[in-house]
Amino acid sequence: MLNLIKAIKTLLRILIFVFLTIVTQIGGIAYFVSLLLSFRFKMSNRTKRTFLFIGVYCVFTFLLVPLTAPMFGRERVKHSAKVSPTSYMTVLLNRNYVRPELNVLLDKVAQNLKGTAITINYLDANFPYINKFPLLPHLSHNDGKKIDLSLIYETEAGKITDKQLSNSGYGVFAEPKANERNQIDKCLGEGFFQYDYPKYLTLGRKNKRLSFSERGTRELIEQILLIPQLGKLFIEPHLKQRLKLNNQKVRYQGCRSVRHDDHIHIQLK
Repeated sequence: MLNLIKAIKTLLRILIFVFLTIVTQIGGIAYFVSLLLSFRFKMSNRTKRTFLFIGVYCVFTFLLVPLTAPMFGRERVKHSAKVSPTSYMTVLLNRNYVRPELNVLLDKVAQNLKGTAITINYLDANFPYINKFPLLPHLSHNDGKKIDLSLIYETEAGKITDKQLSNSGYGVFAEPKANERNQIDKCLGEGFFQYDYPKYLTLGRKNKRLSFSERGTRELIEQILLIPQLGKLFIEPHLKQRLKLNNQKVRYQGCRSVRHDDHIHIQLK
């Protein structure tokens, strides 16, 4: 019986390690270090062990990772008056790392948006280390070249705001109108069940009186398209049609991905 309990504890620790690694990349290592420290100092109290893990994780996330990520060609997204995370969970989970060239792109767009009410609210970017390490649930955010940006919304009076419709920034869609191309129904009809699954990732809805801002989102995209470092920009076909985006860099991501009418995906060349 004692051996069974030990085996269950070991399995649980392995599962926690794997989960934290998948979600944050460095969380599994922080968990392992906290276990070693708790064994070293004979900490049997679960609450103390939990706080120890939180402390170790914060040291890794806010001190060690920013110092070592440049060795892998990545750095944190640089915040400014015009650039900030939609949710600080992105920062806490280490999903806010990009190549320096992408920071240059964001800064140039921010400079071009000075004097407007439009801000760049970013969602998931990349993990700090190792190309090809998957940033789930994304298919391609694994090389430091990609970042998702929130759509722009406006109040009932037509005033542009930096507020969002969901806590995560994902999952509340600017649905196609009757006269627009409906790629969502096509993909779902072809069996790509995951296509609209971000609707389950909102972490709660808010600001229900806000609406999708066509002029604000179009202005943001037009400024992004001016930057030479941009390789591609993904947005849902009905929004490309609605916003009259004819630039060849504006692409469709395909049915194997997820729908892009709740965010914009941009990537370097």
